[in-house]
Amino acid sequence: MVITIDGPAGSGKSTIAQLVAERLGAGFLDTGAMYRAVTLAAMRSGVDLTNEDELAKVMDGNEFRFAITDSHTQVTINGVDETEAIRDPEVTVNVKYIASSPKLRAKLVEMQRSLAGYLEKIVTEGRDQGTVAFADADFKFFLVADLAERARRRQAQLKENGTEVDLEKLKEQIVQRDASDEAREIGPLVCAEDAITIDTTELNIEQVIEKILGCIRGS
Repeated sequence: MVITIDGPAGSGKSTIAQLVAERLGAGFLDTGAMYRAVTLAAMRSGVDLTNEDELAKVMDGNEFRFAITDSHTQVTINGVDETEAIRDPEVTVNVKYIASSPKLRAKLVEMQRSLAGYLEKIVTEGRDQGTVAFADADFKFFLVADLAERARRRQAQLKENGTEVDLEKLKEQIVQRDASDEAREIGPLVCAEDAITIDTTELNIEQVIEKILGCIRGS
């Protein structure tokens, strides 16, 4: 069984997908972590992040491993655990270059499908999971929230990790990321026609989880 949860940054998809996976005893695939891992490796290599061929060399020249559990996706690069390092704000700013690369997206989608093939049940989150990576998923959800709430959530997440970022700056970054995600030719951020849309702006985490589980159990 494949369950996809897509949505823009700050919509709550990562937290919700992780908890839904735990409730169902399914694997949790954080596809954003995969893009972040390649971004981190590219930044460290010093290549031009706008050069797709150079980015492809970075991906081919490093060993990326993603261990899936029901609570998180552990990321290692060349044998080193980088699960925390990929959450650095600079990685967040630069991940758009990896996300907009057709070559890298194709490789990462192939990797996502391969990982899912090892599991009986998987909850996968991202921006194109229900439209590209797993277009034939058993259940598809698309989470949305207003800009102010998305920025507030992101700020709280960063603060929890010891990083203070101005709320208005976060809003600007989110708007820019949305524009980049929606405009790219390959795997753009768009709600699948057969996905269930949930506005999480005024819902708490448990309410969103119950909506999703209710749809799954009621099918």
